[in-house]
Amino acid sequence: MYIIKPSWLRHSGEQKDFEVYSCHISPDGSRLATAGGDGHVRVWSTEAIFNADHPDFGKPRQLCHMSHHLGTIHSVRFSPNGRYLASGADDRVICIYQLDSNPPSHAATFGTNEPPPVENWKTHKRLVGHDSDVQDLAWSYDNSILVSVGLDSKVVVWSGHTFEKLKTIAVHQSHVKGITFDPANKFFATAGDDRHIKIFRFTPPAPNATQHDMVNNFVLETTISAPFKSSPLTTYFRRCSWSPDGNHIAAANAVNGPVSSVAIIERSRWDSEINLIGHEGPTEVCMFSPRLFHTQKPSENGDKGSSSLVTVIASAGQDKTLSIWNTNTSRPVVILQDVASKSISDLAWTPDGQTIFASSLDGTILAVKFETGELGWVATAEENDKALQKYGGSRKGMGIAEDIDGLHLENHSKAGELRGAESRMGALMGDFQPEDKGQAVTTTNGTKPTAKNSETNGAAEPKETKETKETPKAAPTEESAEKTAERIAELKSRVQVTKDGKKRVAPLLVSSSATGLLSLPQSQLVGAKSTKTTQSDAPQTILDLSKPFHGLPRGGIAAMLLGNKRKAVALEGEDEDESGAKRPSTGPVPILTDTPDGLEPAPLTAPAHGLVPTPEYLRPAVISPAISFSQVRLAVPKVRSHIVRPLEKGVLQGQSSLEEASKVPENIIFEARNSIKPREPSQITVSKRGALLWQDFLPRAIILITGNKHFWAAACEDGSVHTWTPAGRRLLNGIILDAQPVILESREHWLLCITSVGLCHVFNIKTMSAAHPPVSLAPILDIAITSLSPEGATPAPGVTSAHLNTVGAIVVTLSNGDGFYYSSSMYAWQRLSESWWALGSQYWNSNDSSISALSSTAVGPVGSKNGSDKTLTVTTTTTDKSEATGEEVVASSNISAGIIPFLERHTTAEFLLKGRAFTLQRLIKTLLSKDGFEGFESTVSVAHLENRLAGALALGAREEFRLYLFMYAKRIGAEGLRGKVEELLNCLMGGVLLERKKSVATGEEMGKGWFSQGEERLGGWERRELLKGVVLILGKFRDLQRLTVQYARILGLTADGEEEEEEDEEEEEEGGGEDGENNGAEGMELEE
Repeated sequence: MYIIKPSWLRHSGEQKDFEVYSCHISPDGSRLATAGGDGHVRVWSTEAIFNADHPDFGKPRQLCHMSHHLGTIHSVRFSPNGRYLASGADDRVICIYQLDSNPPSHAATFGTNEPPPVENWKTHKRLVGHDSDVQDLAWSYDNSILVSVGLDSKVVVWSGHTFEKLKTIAVHQSHVKGITFDPANKFFATAGDDRHIKIFRFTPPAPNATQHDMVNNFVLETTISAPFKSSPLTTYFRRCSWSPDGNHIAAANAVNGPVSSVAIIERSRWDSEINLIGHEGPTEVCMFSPRLFHTQKPSENGDKGSSSLVTVIASAGQDKTLSIWNTNTSRPVVILQDVASKSISDLAWTPDGQTIFASSLDGTILAVKFETGELGWVATAEENDKALQKYGGSRKGMGIAEDIDGLHLENHSKAGELRGAESRMGALMGDFQPEDKGQAVTTTNGTKPTAKNSETNGAAEPKETKETKETPKAAPTEESAEKTAERIAELKSRVQVTKDGKKRVAPLLVSSSATGLLSLPQSQLVGAKSTKTTQSDAPQTILDLSKPFHGLPRGGIAAMLLGNKRKAVALEGEDEDESGAKRPSTGPVPILTDTPDGLEPAPLTAPAHGLVPTPEYLRPAVISPAISFSQVRLAVPKVRSHIVRPLEKGVLQGQSSLEEASKVPENIIFEARNSIKPREPSQITVSKRGALLWQDFLPRAIILITGNKHFWAAACEDGSVHTWTPAGRRLLNGIILDAQPVILESREHWLLCITSVGLCHVFNIKTMSAAHPPVSLAPILDIAITSLSPEGATPAPGVTSAHLNTVGAIVVTLSNGDGFYYSSSMYAWQRLSESWWALGSQYWNSNDSSISALSSTAVGPVGSKNGSDKTLTVTTTTTDKSEATGEEVVASSNISAGIIPFLERHTTAEFLLKGRAFTLQRLIKTLLSKDGFEGFESTVSVAHLENRLAGALALGAREEFRLYLFMYAKRIGAEGLRGKVEELLNCLMGGVLLERKKSVATGEEMGKGWFSQGEERLGGWERRELLKGVVLILGKFRDLQRLTVQYARILGLTADGEEEEEEDEEEEEEGGGEDGENNGAEGMELEE
C-alpha cells in the first residue's frame, strides 16, 4: 500500500491553500476532478499523480481548470459514460461541462500562476433549479438522469440527455447533504439533516421525456430514520454510497448509542442491523469500491474454489481518519489516522477498485494505492453484473414493444408530438404564415388562432362577449394575425444603445413574444388582475356569459342565512367557538393585503381617475315582510332617481350618465326615472340620437332594468317584472315575484331574475315558458353547514355575479371564490370551481385553457390534425340562419365557451383577496411530507381534470371538453392508471361500434353523455375523432400498449401509413377479436 500526496496537488491561493470539498475519478480512470473553495473545478492527470516521485516524468499534471461558478463548489461528478462533468456550488447553479475535441484556444490566463490548459472542457449547460446551495450530485448508472440535492431541502431531477428539469421533490424537512444511486438503476437514496434517508423508486426516462411524463416517476419508496435518531447536525456532508452488488447502502453520520458509526442498510428490508464502529468523530463520507473482491486468489483456470465475494468500503470524516473495511471481517482492514489536519470531505475510488482518493478541508488531496491482494482479488465485471441481475439490473424499466402494431402506434404518437413541438417552435420564432382564405378558421376558448397551427398569441381583446362578435369574423382575425406578426417583428428589431454608445439589437425573450405558452402544468396562484397576458382575462375572446353591469357592491351582494341546524354542543375543556354566532362588529375594519409574509396593512393608493360619479339615491326600497323569516336574505338595491343603460350594437352597456351614453350616436338609450314622491309614477324612455323612440309609465319605483336587441325588461319595487319588445309593445303581463328583485340579467331570449329571498327565476321570452321551476340559492350559500344562531341571521358568502349562457343556464360566483352552475336536467346546483383545486392541483392557473396545451401531446389543433381531409372545422360565427325557418341558431361551438376558465380565474382572485392563499399553501406543503400523503398532489390533480371534464360535458362546452379530455388522457397515461385508461377507452368506444341487437332486445333505457351507446357524438365531437386523439396520446406509454393497440387496430392506426379501409377493419373485427373483455369490441358490428 502506498500513500501518494504530491505537493502540487492542491487548490493553491496567494495566502493559503483553499479547502477541497469534492473529488471524483473519470470512468476510464485517467482524470481526477477536484472542486474547492476558490470556485475552481480542476481536472488532473492520474498518471502524473501516480508518477509524482519520478523526477523525469514530463507530462502535464493539471489538464484543465474551470471557474464558471461564483462561489464555493461543493460537488463534482463525472457521468458514467465519461461524456459530461457536473459541478454544483453555493451560487445555486449546476454547471455541466463537456470535453471539446478541439484544442484549447487560449494560453494561461494572464496574471495567474495557472499552467496552460491541455484539455478543452466547455460549459455545456447551466442548470438553475435550487433556491440555496447545491450540496451534492449523482448520475444514474445509465446516464439517463442527474439528481442534485441542496440546502433548500429540495431534490431536483434533471434529464441526463436534454438537462431539462424533470421533477422537484420536496419531502425532506431540512438540508439535504448526500445522494447515491442503486447500480441496478431502480432506486436512489438521499440523506438529510432531518435525520432521514429517503429511498425513491424510478424508471429511467426516455431521452425526449418531459416534466409532464414524469408525474408518476421518482416516487418515495420508504424513509429510514432509526440509525440517525440523535446524529449530530455538524457535518458538512452526509455522503452515502450504494454497494456494487446493489445489496446495501452505507450511510455516513449514523450513531449507535453515543458512538459515531456508519450504518449499513439492507436493500428491500430497508433496515440497518450492521454498524461500522470505530470513528471518534461524526463521519462525513463513505464510499464503496466499485468492484467486488474475492477473498482468495482465483486459480488460473477460472475455478474460484471456496472463495467468496466481498465488498470493500472506505469511510472518513471529522476525526481526520480514513478507514477501509470489507464485509467478511468485523474490524477495518486498514486505518489511516491524521491523514489531514481538518475533516475529510470526499472519497473517490478508481474504476479498478485498487486506489482511493481523498480530499480534505485543509486543502489536502491524497491517493492511497493498494497492491494486488491487499483488499482481495478484483472480480471480473461479469461477476458484478451477475450479482446485479437478481435486482433486474440489466433489464430496462421502460418495457419493450410487444409487437409491430405497438411500434407503429408509438411512431404515430411520437410523430404527432414532434409536429406539435415544431409548430410551437415556429410560433416562438415568429414564423407566421397566413392561413388559406378558403379554410375555415378554428376558434377555441381563450384563443384567437392566428398562426399556422392555431397557436395562441395572447393578444386578444380582454372583455369581448359573444354578443359583440356577431359581425363577420374573418377580417378581424386576419388583422389580429398581422398585428401579432408586426409586434414580434418589432420586438425582434428593437435597438438598444449600450453604455459605450454602440447600438445592438436586444434579444427577443421567449416570454416577451407572448407566444411561448408552456404546456406543462405550473401550479401557482396568480390574481385575475395580474399583468401576465397568459393568466389574465386577455386570452378569453369568446366568453359565453351575460355581462352583469348593475354595479354589484365590491364584496358581492350581502347575504344572510337563517341556519337550519342546531349549534354543536361545546365539549368540556373546549373553548366555545364564538366566531360564527356574533354579529359583525361596528368598529372600523382594517384593510389588509395578502403577501407571502402573511396579512399586512394595505399601502395607501391614489383614488381612481378623477371624480367617480355617484348615482343619486332617493331612499331604500320597500322590503317584503317575507324576508324576515326567509332562510336566505339578499341585500336589495336602493331606489335611484335616474337609471341609464345604453345598448351599443346590440350589447347592453353598464350604468352611465346621459352624456357618456350619447357619445356614440348609434346607441339606443334605455332610461328609467323615479319620482322623489313615493306616490308618483315612474317613467321609462327609449331614445336614439336624442329622439324619443317610445315611452311608458309604471305605478311603482323601478329598481333594475336590462335589455338586449330582442326585448327590454324592468323590475319594480313591488316585485313585478315588466317586458317590452324593442319597439315598446308590452310583451307579457307583469310577472309577479315573491320578493324584490336584486339581480336582473338578460341573454338572447332568456331573462334571469334573482329575488331578495334567494329564488332564481329563468324565463324564455320567446317561448313564453320557464327553463325550470324557481330554484333557491340556499344550497350554494352553505345553508347545510350554517348553525341556527340565537342572535338571528348569520352572514353568508356574498353573491359576486350571476350570469346566463346562451342556453339559459345560470352561472353564479360567490365571494368565497366558488363558482356554480344550475343543471336544469338534474334540478341541482353543481360546483365547477373551488379553492380546493387551487391548493392541491398542479393544473391550477396553468395556462392550459388554450390550444397550446395540446401541442405537447400527439394531437394538435383541430384544423391541422394529421393533415386529413376529414377534420371537423369549426367556424367562428356565433349564430347562423337555418334555411327552412330563417330562425337564428346558436353555433354549438360557442355554447358555454370560456365559462370554466373564467370561474377558475375568479376563484384565484377571491382566494388571494381573502388572505388565505399563502397560509393554506404552507399547510399543504407540510401535509405532503407526511406518511400516507405522498400521492396527494397527483391524486388531486387527476381529480381536478375529471372535475373540469365533467363540467365541460354538463355545460356543453365543446372546445373545452376536447382540450380537457386530451389533458386527462395524457395525465392518466403518465400516471400508469390502467383501470382509468381502460374505462376511458371503453366509454369513447360507445358509439364507434354499436351493440345493436342487445339494446333492442332488452329494451334498456339509453344512457346519456359517457354512457350513450347509439349516439355518434360526445361533447359535440365525433367519438371516432376523440378516440383517435386519446389513442395517439396514450400510444407512447409502452406499459399500456396491450390496451391501446387493440383500439388502434380498430381505428387503423397500427398500419405504417394511412388509415386502413373500413372493409379491412371489418375483416379484422370478424377474424381476430382477441381478449374481448378488454377491447370492448366482442360481438359488435361496425356501424355503416
